[in-house]
Amino acid sequence: MSKDWIKNKEKFVEFDVRSLKGNFLLAIVKKAKTISKGEGIAIVQNFEPIPLYNTTKNLGFEYHTEKKAESLFVSYFYRREAIDADDKEIPLKPIVIPRYAEIDPKIAELTVNFWSNIWDKENPAIELKTKLLLSLTNAVGAGRIRQSTRELIKAYYLGVTVEQFDEVFALIIWNQGIGHFSSEIAQSSLFKVYSLIKTLEKKGNTRDEIMPVLTEKFGEKNPETGFNNH
Repeated sequence: MSKDWIKNKEKFVEFDVRSLKGNFLLAIVKKAKTISKGEGIAIVQNFEPIPLYNTTKNLGFEYHTEKKAESLFVSYFYRREAIDADDKEIPLKPIVIPRYAEIDPKIAELTVNFWSNIWDKENPAIELKTKLLLSLTNAVGAGRIRQSTRELIKAYYLGVTVEQFDEVFALIIWNQGIGHFSSEIAQSSLFKVYSLIKTLEKKGNTRDEIMPVLTEKFGEKNPETGFNNH
């Protein structure tokens, strides 16, 4: 499809997110949803905002990114269609990337490209659900409970079943040991999410009904699982 709209990109509303300390992805998506069909928005960031591409595509946007200078990127998003795609959005986005930019924008750029190669790879050999379960167990092994909890929520969103989680937790006990599991895992946010899912499913709640509960209780505002900035 021809991107004939690029010639009008300088007329797009500019949204500079370089100074945002909180969930910049959420802020951009919220702003993008206000853009009408046939209009556009220009996002200014100090690294290429790769995680935005699929998100905005699901909302009916096309994109074009230009590197204006060292650590200065402008991504132009044109709304070809007005699509409301909240139900297609995987929760708990990688919002920590701007913190790397505070250290060095080049590190942020390297990180976002590495993220894309792992989590946004075209035609991956390992499906995303399996990658998330692998990442979950690796994070547990490394003591990163925050990460493992976020991976569990995303895996559940993508269709991983309670029975599959049962086997994952059995493997964690096998590999980590009963003592470690009792002391560190059974009291963690990871196990709380797992238990909540099981409880709600036993009550007859559907996955679509459970997901908002998980993101509300264990989202960015939860100090155990989130990356909310103030």
